[in-house]
Amino acid sequence: MAPPFRTIHRSFAAQAEQQPDKALFELPDGREITYRETARTVRRIAARLVADGVTPGDRVAAQVDKSPEAIALYLATLQIGGVFLPLNTAYTGAEMEYFIGDAGPRVLVCSPGRQADHAHRAGADLVVETLGTKGDGTLLDGDGQYDQVVDSAADDPAAILYTSGTTGRSKGAVLTHGNLASNCQALLDSWQFTAEDRLVHALPIFHVHGLFVAANMTLAAGASMYFLPKFDVDTVVDLLPRATVLMGVPTFYTRLLQHDRLTPQSCAATRLFVSGSAPLLASDHQAFEARTGHAILERYGMTETGMNTTNPYEGGPRKPGTVGKPLPGTEIRVVDEKTGAALPDGEVGSIEVRGPNVFAGYWQMPEKTAAEFREDGFFITGDLGRIDEDGYLCIVGRGKDLVISGGYNVYPKEIEELLDAHPAVLESAVIGVPHPDFGETVVAVVVPAPGQEPREAELLDFIAGDLARFKHPRAVRVVEALPRNVMGKVQKAELRKQYAELFVNSDA
Repeated sequence: MAPPFRTIHRSFAAQAEQQPDKALFELPDGREITYRETARTVRRIAARLVADGVTPGDRVAAQVDKSPEAIALYLATLQIGGVFLPLNTAYTGAEMEYFIGDAGPRVLVCSPGRQADHAHRAGADLVVETLGTKGDGTLLDGDGQYDQVVDSAADDPAAILYTSGTTGRSKGAVLTHGNLASNCQALLDSWQFTAEDRLVHALPIFHVHGLFVAANMTLAAGASMYFLPKFDVDTVVDLLPRATVLMGVPTFYTRLLQHDRLTPQSCAATRLFVSGSAPLLASDHQAFEARTGHAILERYGMTETGMNTTNPYEGGPRKPGTVGKPLPGTEIRVVDEKTGAALPDGEVGSIEVRGPNVFAGYWQMPEKTAAEFREDGFFITGDLGRIDEDGYLCIVGRGKDLVISGGYNVYPKEIEELLDAHPAVLESAVIGVPHPDFGETVVAVVVPAPGQEPREAELLDFIAGDLARFKHPRAVRVVEALPRNVMGKVQKAELRKQYAELFVNSDA
């Protein structure tokens, strides 16, 4: 028989009861906050939210800096049956206007310094509260304790995460309590994460990776975390000898590789390094293993599904350039985008996923939701990939990043991997731009390796022997850095915009 369903909040509450004096958070100033103290803060915030009129199903929006109290706000929202809406702290007033108008939250929690920016929003339908990083803010006024826990079902909404889409307006992905709890359990099992673990948490908490992977796993397992406001390479290197797990994005690992104190000895206590949210260069994967003796574990997830696949923790190689096999209970297939027919292993197609981790739909967008699901319940991710000879999934890119030049499909990652292998190139991004003859053509944007000056002719000669002629870039541009979002993903839409005119009025 399957164990009874338990929400993330109930899993946390059980840990707080079993080991109340255990440190949940260790902060950079050396302070520790226990499970008991966190549970008390959760009930205190829950009392405030209930007084603000939050009832089950109401949205609670949070645009606050990272703090233990911000995690308590998330748990308090789940406790009372609210729907948590974390928002990037970088969003401007105009962007916030859209999210608040679309989601219609009952409460908006902002940092104390931004209260004036949101004062005009307060009214009969919306309460504005504040929460700072030093235990300050109106949300913590009063010392009431709300003990009642709403008995949320697996299919009740728990959170709305807005996609960081680069086309059209951002969509709110509705994640249920079942989505969060099932994905958390699959990761705990797959990565053997337990109460004995000590996680370095240096990710933002308005995103799947920082909140629904790193924090949820810690809360549900009864583990501890070194809770850092942001990634600081010196601080992380200092913590590694005491930590067992680091979860990060590729930038974390490139910066760690530049640090002279990253050694096998400094990593001796750390059993697992996880990378995600953006592709890790195979060269960085190999350099990290050579330097530390640890193979970074890459996994694949997205806003709408949480985590889908993972390289193995044990029982198989962690292969650079792949994201492993489906998590327990999750199904992955690669299909022809137009017909939906399954493709043989090795062929590139549309990645689709089905399982208890897949979201309920887009907030107030039933037609968009219907368009993104197949009749048999598989979600169309918008990513392109293939299954290799070992059954591992390889991500080729986003469907919208596919270049169709003269009627031929060009997958940017294939070209990027070749360019990245050149000693003068640190990393590259390949895009399609308008072309008068071919509709679209290929452009490579490269970042030089330290002390190097890549030359267009040299790079093109280097990759020519491995690529059909139609895949060859028609231009190479050298830049200091690629544009990225907060999670480290290269923003190819920005590059396409920047180079859109390259071949206009050209007979190239």
